Order: sequence, then C-alpha cells, then structure tokens
Amino acid sequence: MYLEHFGLQRPPFKITPDTSMFYAGNKRGAALQALMYAIVSGEGIIKVVGEVGAGKTMLCRMLEIELNNNIEIVYIANPSLSPDNILHVIAFELKLNITSDSSKLEVMQALQNYLLEKHINNNQVVVFVEEAQSMPIETLEEIRLLSNLETNENKLLQMVLFGQPELDEKLRQPTIRQLKERITHNFYLDPFADDDIYKYLNFRMRLVGYKGTDLFSKKMARTIEKKSNGLTRRINILADKALLAAFSDDQHDLKLKHIILAAKDSDFDQNFNWQTITRMTTFVLIIVSAIWIGTMLPAIFNNTDTSIDTIINEKNTVPSIISETEISAEKNSDNYYYAGNEKQILKDRLQQTQQWLETADDNNFTIQLILIDGWANNELLNYIKKTSEHLKLNKLYIYTASIRGRTVYSILYNEYDSRELATSQLKKLSTSLTQNSPYLRTVKGIKADIRKTRNLANNNSGTH
Repeated sequence: MYLEHFGLQRPPFKITPDTSMFYAGNKRGAALQALMYAIVSGEGIIKVVGEVGAGKTMLCRMLEIELNNNIEIVYIANPSLSPDNILHVIAFELKLNITSDSSKLEVMQALQNYLLEKHINNNQVVVFVEEAQSMPIETLEEIRLLSNLETNENKLLQMVLFGQPELDEKLRQPTIRQLKERITHNFYLDPFADDDIYKYLNFRMRLVGYKGTDLFSKKMARTIEKKSNGLTRRINILADKALLAAFSDDQHDLKLKHIILAAKDSDFDQNFNWQTITRMTTFVLIIVSAIWIGTMLPAIFNNTDTSIDTIINEKNTVPSIISETEISAEKNSDNYYYAGNEKQILKDRLQQTQQWLETADDNNFTIQLILIDGWANNELLNYIKKTSEHLKLNKLYIYTASIRGRTVYSILYNEYDSRELATSQLKKLSTSLTQNSPYLRTVKGIKADIRKTRNLANNNSGTH
C-alpha cells in the first residue's frame, strides 16, 4: 500500500527471509563466514542458537546460497521426526534407492556408501535441522550416531542444528551429554542494538529504492529496540506498520508517534526488554558492591592487628589472576609488538604455528578468532597489532587455508586441553574481538584443514 508513497520498488520489511536483503551487520556477516568455514572444514556437529525471530532461518538460507556446489544440502524443517524417520528422510532427500519399508540397517548402509562415494569425489553432505529444540531426545541421539560416519580424517556427514535457547537446556540433560560433546562449534545470534537497528532499517530502505534522507532516525531506532528486544522479525513488523501509519497520515516523514502506534498495534508494549533488565540488574549489583566496600573496607584497614607487611605477605600467597591460559596481554618480551617490523611478526607467527602443530595434541581445542582474505595483508597486520593489545602475541597462531577457491588467513588463539576451559576463555574475549564471532576448533580439525589446502594446491599445480 505504501510502496508508491515512499518511492519503493518492493516491500522492505517482509517477515519471510529474503536473502537479497541480507544485512551483514551485528556480526551476522561474520557468523555466516564462520559457519561456511566450519562446514567446509568438516569437523562434526555445529549449533546455531538464537531467540525466536533472531534471524536463524535467514542465516540458513544464506548458507544454501553461499556454500559451494560440491556441498550437497539436506534441509529438515520438521523437528518432530522419530529416530527411524530421520534416517529415511535424509536418505529420501539424497534420492537414495530405498523405500519406506527398508530397514534401518539397509538405510544406514545405503547412506554410508553414498557418503563414502561423495568423499572420494571430494564432495560433502551437510544436514540443516531447523527448530532443533523441539526434536525428541531419541532423534537427537540418532543424529549423534550419524556423526560417527567418518574416515580416518574427516566426518562423512556434517550437521547444523538451528534452535532456540531451549536447545541448550535440552543438551544439558545427562542422557544426551554425548551429543553435546560432539558439537564442535557454537554460534549465538545476539539481538540487535539500537545502532545496528538504525543502520539495518535504512539499509533495507535504500535497497528497495528509497532516495530521500534517512527515514528512520536514531531516536526511532532506540524506541524500536526497546519495543522489539532487538529481534529482527519484530523489528521488521514494527518498521512495516510504522510506514503504513505514516502513509495513513499522508506524511512522507516518519514520526516517533508512528513507531509507538506500530508497537501498540503489534502488542509489543507489554513485553519485557531483557537487555534493559540485565543492565539494571548489573547497575544494582555495582551499587550494592560499592556500599559493601564502603562499609567493610574501613573496618579492615582500621584493624590495628593487621600490619602492612601482613597484607603484602597475604597478597603474595594468592595465585595470579593472569594464568598461562587466561585471556590477557602480558607486558613481556613475548607479547611486545615491535612497530615498523610487522611483516617479520607475520613471518614469525606463521613459523611458530607450524612448530606448534607438530606437537599439539589432536584432541585439544583452540579459538578461531577471524578469517581474513589472503590479499588483505594490511588488514591482517592491523588485526595482529590490535589483537596484541588484548592477547598474548606468542599464543597467536596463523595459517593459510582455502575456502571455495579463495585463500584466507585463519587466525587462532592459544591451545586448551578441554572444551570447558576453551569455552570459558572464549567468553572472556574483549568486545572488539567478539565482533567477528570467534568460535572453538579442534587441533585435529586445523591439521585436516591444512592438509586439505595443501592437497588442493598440489592438485591444481598438477593440472597446469
């Protein structure tokens, strides 16, 4: 109705995913690249979690478009499948020669033969499961068993589970802990902040032909963030209804009242803004802590039985907060960034990575920080410099890999002997480093990645 009024070629805020309008901000673009890399690396089961309307389906559709042709995709939209049915569904989607009467053993054998043939021809198969939080535990366990199909080096079948936060709750159950251990990558889609909402709304308006000044102001974006909790589906609904309200008023400029009317019409006014609640709770805790410190510390320091020497001695007996595996930038020679010699730093890190991988345990974990195009040397050097302000430079590892024929630098951080430790360190990364959606990887997967890249290079050189 309002398209001609605002000079638009098509609707800008449909709630169904439109991949031509994918917005790469708020770490969505980085998440897409990281997901593609995780799938191509072929390390096992991947989990993507986000609230209802956070953009999981859009990400799923983008993967279908962006992944290479040598990756065959099986899409499962019905999560209520039984353990036996999921095998048949995957087999039918792959057009295997089975019937509904085929036994589970026959289906599994046909599936394994197909996957082996695919692997021999340097092809992959990946299964996308939407609404995985609604999948029966028995079916999730069947998925774990499917992940056992592998060669000595590679998984034959990749799985990507898309689900709401309830999926994490389900995976905490003891009966399914083995599946949780098989999940090698965890991605979380954060709600949009007001600044991202401002950019997102105007990005979509420009994309569909709007020519005027920004229709959505930053003040409007802040209001939309409060009303929508930063969820893209709600953002789209509010924006669409706001445009309709302005059209009904015969106005070509949006007003804050149009946003408020849209929220009331959408019944979003009564929803709690959990981000705001979290911020308020944190603020209250800070105040309470400050009061406690203000009342308790004077009593401590007024205690004449406690000498300065005693305090110093007790401090020396406390373990250092900065451990060998903790995220921090230690001011030592290993972490010193020698400006003006950046290329030497890169050369050193590449050599150190080779030496590290020669002795690193395959079962250990590392943190994948970012992927940078092989031609973007300046961006790579700047990233190393920035990262050295937060992390130990001597624990930064870099190697080259190939994704869809494109050479990239893969930047890793540290080595951890357990998933729990790696996860805790991942959560401690600074905001500037989490913007690129870092995630966990196994050392075994890194080594396989390098071998695959080397084999591709050898094959290409042999064809010329």
